[in-house]
Amino acid sequence: MGQKVNPKILRIGIIRTWPSKWFGSGKKYINNLKQDVYVRKYLTNHLREAGVDRVEIERNTNKITINIFTAKPGLIIGRGGAGIENLKNKLHDTFLKTFRLSEIILNITEFDRPNLSAQIVLQQMILDIEKRLPFRRVMKQAISRVERAGALGVKVIIKGRLNGAEIARSEMLTSGKVPLHNLRADIDYSRGVAHTTYGSIGIRIWIYKGEIFNKKEEKEAIVGAIVGEKINK
Repeated sequence: MGQKVNPKILRIGIIRTWPSKWFGSGKKYINNLKQDVYVRKYLTNHLREAGVDRVEIERNTNKITINIFTAKPGLIIGRGGAGIENLKNKLHDTFLKTFRLSEIILNITEFDRPNLSAQIVLQQMILDIEKRLPFRRVMKQAISRVERAGALGVKVIIKGRLNGAEIARSEMLTSGKVPLHNLRADIDYSRGVAHTTYGSIGIRIWIYKGEIFNKKEEKEAIVGAIVGEKINK
């Protein structure tokens, strides 16, 4: 099952949480969900060169807070914060007309390890493939960057008319291990499409960062091991 389900969704409630944090019911829930989907897609595509890792959205009764985690916050903020104001105006005019400008809060946070973010690595691969770079070189460079950043494993799959071939095919490169069925495994996953003159090329990437344990359980296990050793002695 781990190979058929999005690794992030499979781990929600275990080691991950929802990217949208609010409560709604009925038509209000439907409208809020549509707004979140459109806002997240717009920010990911519009700010592709800034390297957006994720967009978290929080809602109160009269306010909406959008937290953008990016590798290059300077490209979004602009000189004197002009970029944030322009982005806020675009979001208000296009998607968030139900809110006033003063009720929309944009927080830009720097993501300090961009090469461990599947979304940022994917965006870089899409830009390289759209520049007509050889797909194998793009895949190998992406894997080497992720490995140097400290990942324990990475897997990349690319599908489509590779190098302009008439018959579409898929290529896969892996390095290290990617335990998809281990729910403790911190696996970052992303997928996207590169639009070329020959057609669309799909890319998927998995990055394994290690296992996440509960600190209380770790302490109890350590204390139990120490007590056991003393008893055995």
